[in-house]
Amino acid sequence: MKAAAERFSSPLWRDRALAASAISEMTKLAAAAAAEKGERVNFMEVCGTHTMAIAASGMRKLFPKELRMLSGPGCPVCVTSQGDIDRILALAEIPGVIIATFGDMLKVKGSKGLDLGSARERGADIRLVYSPLDAVALAAAAPSREVVFIGVGFETTAPVIGSAVVRAKKAGLKNFSSTAFFKLVPPALELLLSDPENKIHGFLLPGHVSAIIGTGPYKFVAEKYRVPCVVTGFEPLDILAGINMLLKQVISGEPRVEDEYFRAVRAGGNPAAQELMREVFSVSTASWRAIGPVKNTGLEFSKAYAAFDAIKRFKIKYAEAPEPAGCLCGKMLLGKALPPDCPLFGGACTPSNAVGPCMVSSEGACAAWFKYGA
Repeated sequence: MKAAAERFSSPLWRDRALAASAISEMTKLAAAAAAEKGERVNFMEVCGTHTMAIAASGMRKLFPKELRMLSGPGCPVCVTSQGDIDRILALAEIPGVIIATFGDMLKVKGSKGLDLGSARERGADIRLVYSPLDAVALAAAAPSREVVFIGVGFETTAPVIGSAVVRAKKAGLKNFSSTAFFKLVPPALELLLSDPENKIHGFLLPGHVSAIIGTGPYKFVAEKYRVPCVVTGFEPLDILAGINMLLKQVISGEPRVEDEYFRAVRAGGNPAAQELMREVFSVSTASWRAIGPVKNTGLEFSKAYAAFDAIKRFKIKYAEAPEPAGCLCGKMLLGKALPPDCPLFGGACTPSNAVGPCMVSSEGACAAWFKYGA
């Protein structure tokens, strides 16, 4: 508890008095909610940024015994299937291709134990970029080379990558393409809730994604499945407030979608970003790690932008691939395991020698637990 107290007094908390009040309220509410449910209350923070914020602030040590927080499928790298990782590695092996990617993808291993980092050591041209627009600029500067941007993520990154593709099309760039390994958050929640083994009593919804899509797409969670939802920000006090709002919904028995992050999220989201996604992408089947292909849970390039689909351009076939032996990353994404449950965690699997993507990504649950502790 000493370590928790030290983090509680850190600048992350900003206002100790408000934090102490929120934690005291949470303790009382959790006891009442657990009594209402007749069991410990399980909430899921869907977003990987929430997972990291909870870990970095030491908040997990302050949760009462009646409350358990589960990490959900909100880490873009983590939900990318093993088969899609293999397709990315296949693209890197094509002569003359430059792979432009964010750093999180560099150490995600494919089914043969290789990653983009090792591909670069073998001679592949892998470039780390900070924006998809950097990849567009790279393609413009190297017209004799094919530049492929590795596009993964959710509704947050899709508009950004979509805008880069639009710019490449307007510039007449024939040597730029991207993968479209995007997942959609509302269908992911449907996937979780339709599981008969599901024991999730409430969701902390992702602030970034919700800023794009708004709060309306989550209504089915409360109305169809009777599960409370709260969109929250990423400061510790935001998260505590969101948890307390969820607990009050559990106690009242009146599930709904609430917006704690109203300073950044509007009910209608970002119409311009939504229109851009509709222009550049179409809803499609997506392959999820440890789950497999699921209809209408992802995005692919629309007909108008199909020429920019790197997978189609280079005719890279998809093949299902097994998860790394012993890795529980897939179960963690479904809320059925926590990092300490994995036999590889902290031993065979560490950030410097990651077996699964949950340890690789800066938003991965295993990386958060390893860096900051339970």
